[in-house]
Amino acid sequence: MTDPTALLRGAGLRSTAPRRAVLEALLTRPHSTAADLSQAVGGQLSSQTIYNALDDLTSSGLVRRIEPAGSPTRYETRVGDNHHHVVCRSCGTVADVDCHTGQAPCLSPAAAPGFARVDEAELIWWGTCTDCALSQA
Repeated sequence: MTDPTALLRGAGLRSTAPRRAVLEALLTRPHSTAADLSQAVGGQLSSQTIYNALDDLTSSGLVRRIEPAGSPTRYETRVGDNHHHVVCRSCGTVADVDCHTGQAPCLSPAAAPGFARVDEAELIWWGTCTDCALSQA
């Protein structure tokens, strides 16, 4: 389902214009930053409105927040599956990487004191995308 109104209502959220605009932009632009989303909606929403919408969408489970070290926070609508990410060290491009093992968590900690269960590991690989590798050659 890719209808923003139906997705919002299905997640128990009111279908407001800012939420629809942000969700619609994310559906076609995975791994967007808040600045990317502002540009995608033509600058018609304030930064605070975009962040409020992202918080609501993330809290409801419609959107996933990823935070690669040294990179702006990014958002995507691919949620509920066991996938990870690879980030280009040169240009910052982010791509999805399906889990090799297929089951969460992909890694098991040696110890998790104070935790009854560990059910997810967030992995981020770093490398050089094909475009950057070609331009550096």
